[in-house]
Amino acid sequence: MCKKFRQSGARGGDICLLCRAPANESGLCADCVADLPRLTHTCRRCALPLETSEADLCGECLASPPRFDATFASFSYADPVDHLVTELKYRGHLPVARLLAGQLAARVAGRRVDLLIPMPLHRDRLRERGFNQAAELCRALARHSGLPWSTSKLVRTRAGQSQRESNRRERQRNVRRAFEWTAPLPCPARVALVDDVLTTGATARAAAATLKQAGAEWVEVWAVARTPKR
Repeated sequence: MCKKFRQSGARGGDICLLCRAPANESGLCADCVADLPRLTHTCRRCALPLETSEADLCGECLASPPRFDATFASFSYADPVDHLVTELKYRGHLPVARLLAGQLAARVAGRRVDLLIPMPLHRDRLRERGFNQAAELCRALARHSGLPWSTSKLVRTRAGQSQRESNRRERQRNVRRAFEWTAPLPCPARVALVDDVLTTGATARAAAATLKQAGAEWVEVWAVARTPKR
């Protein structure tokens, strides 16, 4: 089905964005919805899958808790979700943002925060790409949830190198002191950072640290997908 998706593109409407069969209100057909790699039992802090149902934190979060307090992710970053994210992020197929935001909205239904903030892009990356995929997800999530959102309060001040092929240590170096809170203090008490994929968590850690320095008491991450541990 992903081959068909890559060939035909994502155009929305009542056609499945993956296989071109008739779609339901989600934007996919029932078979493709059933094939999505949903996460089930995960670490409550970082959303890594856990091997045992008795645990609620992974070893990494026990040893070195991140600055964010919880993570809610809908899917493992695997086929076909990885292809959907690529279509949105690098090919600008915005109907995919509405599809993925709808799936994420179901995952976070009932959660209440004071502000949704899309993970910001540096101005150079934003100029290069033309849009921020996290902002498109956030816009659609705000419509689903009725929660307020903003793109301008948290800004990325350091561009850094591409994170796609970086390891954990390189990612941590890339994002150190990379964010700034630009609105009046204090920051809202409960904030959700919205992003497409949580990989090592380095970017989310840095952004959450900035938010907490600005006065946030609780920061959670809402991500479409979580990259499995290597």
